[in-house]
Amino acid sequence: MSSAILVIDDMSDVRLSANFLLSNQHYQVLEASSPLEGLELLQQQTIDLILLDMNFQTDTTSGKEGLDFLNKLNKEGFTMPVVAMTGWSSVDVAVKAMQQGASDFIEKPWDNQRLLQVINQQIKFSGLQKKNQRLQQYNQDNTAHQAEELIWKSSAMAQLMAEVERLASTDATILLTGENGTGKSCIASLIHQKSQRHQNNLVTVNMGAIPETLFESEMFGHKKGAFTDAKETRMGRFEMANEGTLFLDEIANIPLAQQAKLLRVLETNEFEMVGSSITQSSNIRLISASNADFDELILAEKFRPDLYYRLNTIELHVPALRERIEDIMPLARYFVNKHSLRYNRLTMSLADEVEDKLVSYSWPGNIRELSHLMERAVLLSANEEITANDILLKSGKVKQGVEIPFMTLDQAEQQLLKQAINKAKGSAVDAAQLLGISKSAIYRRMEKYDIKS
Repeated sequence: MSSAILVIDDMSDVRLSANFLLSNQHYQVLEASSPLEGLELLQQQTIDLILLDMNFQTDTTSGKEGLDFLNKLNKEGFTMPVVAMTGWSSVDVAVKAMQQGASDFIEKPWDNQRLLQVINQQIKFSGLQKKNQRLQQYNQDNTAHQAEELIWKSSAMAQLMAEVERLASTDATILLTGENGTGKSCIASLIHQKSQRHQNNLVTVNMGAIPETLFESEMFGHKKGAFTDAKETRMGRFEMANEGTLFLDEIANIPLAQQAKLLRVLETNEFEMVGSSITQSSNIRLISASNADFDELILAEKFRPDLYYRLNTIELHVPALRERIEDIMPLARYFVNKHSLRYNRLTMSLADEVEDKLVSYSWPGNIRELSHLMERAVLLSANEEITANDILLKSGKVKQGVEIPFMTLDQAEQQLLKQAINKAKGSAVDAAQLLGISKSAIYRRMEKYDIKS
C-alpha cells in the first residue's frame, strides 16, 4: 500500500507540481489550500507525511501560520513527519519549524531529487519509529503467561506437531481447543515462531481479563483526550500485532455485545481508534484458543456463529495430559530440573517409585498442575531424591455429582495397560496377572496400541 502525502500550500501551481512529481513515484497525494483544510483532511484519513508551506496569503514572511499548524498537530497527538517549505531563504523560520516538531525543511522552488530524497528518508524513518513503538508497547503491555516448553513422546502429540508444521508457514486462522493447562499458548507461540511473521510481534491477549467497558480501547487503541483518563494516544492490540501474530486466549469469554466489533475487524482488517474517525488497517495472523464448547454457546445464543466460523478456519485440538501418558515422566523430569534451578537445589531427581503414582493420576489441571506439583515437591522434599511421599496428589475419590474425566474405551484400555506394565516393572506376564487377563490377551492389546514392555 502506497504512502499518503498531504501537500498544504495556498498556491495551486505548487500543489499541482508536487502532485505530479510524487504521483509518478507511486505516492498517494492529497491537497489542501490552507492549514484549516489540512486539519479537516487529517481527521478523515491516515496521512503518512505532510509537505507544509510555512507562509500563506495573510502573512508572507514570518511563517506564523505554519508554526501555528505545527503547534496544533502536537496538541492533538499527530505524529506523522512534517517537511516544512518556505519560499524565503529564512534560516530563522526553518529553525522555528524544527523546534515546533517539523522533521526537515526544503526551500521553494525545490530541487526534485532533493525533495524526493527528504520525503523517502522521512517516511522510512517514520516506519522504523512506528515499528519500535509497537515493540516497546508490546514489551510493556503484553500479558501472555509464559508457556512451558513443548516436550512429548506420545503419538497424540506427534500428530498435533505434524499438523503445526504443515500449517505454521501459512497465514491460516487457527482455533486451538482443549482443556485448561494443556499448553495452548505454547502451541500458539510455536506456530508464530515457525511462521513467515516470526520477526514481528506475537501479541497475546487474555480476553477474559479485559473489562467490557475497555474492550475497544484495549483492542483498537485510543486517541489522546478520547475519555477522562486518556492522557496520551495509545495503540491497541491489533496495531501492536501489525505484520505479526495476534493470539486471543480465552476467546469464548468475549461479551456478546463486543463480538460484532471483533468480527468486523476480522472481516475487513479495518478499525478505528476510540476518539478517532480515521479508519486504520491491520495485517495480522490470528490464532485463538478456548476450552469452551462452542456448540453449546451458539445454541444458548452466547456466541455468534459467524464469528465462530471466522475463527476456526483450522481447528487444532490439544490433547489432555491423561491422553498422552507417555509424556508425563519426561515433563515431570523437565519441571524438576526447571524448579531445582530456580530454587538453587541443583541435584534434585525423581525416585523410580514416583512414576507409578504420576501415570495413575487423571491430571484434571493438565501440564500446569504437573508443573505446580513438581515445584512443591522440589521445595518441600527434605532429600535430594523426590519420593512418592513427596508427591501430594488430590484425592482420587469421585465426589458425588462429579464425573471422572471422560475418555473413549480404547483410551481407558490403553491407560490401564500402561499402568499395569509400569506397576509390573515392564513385565507383560505380571501385568496380565494384575489385569486378570491371559498372556496372549495382553500381547494382542500391546500390539494393538504399539505399547512396549
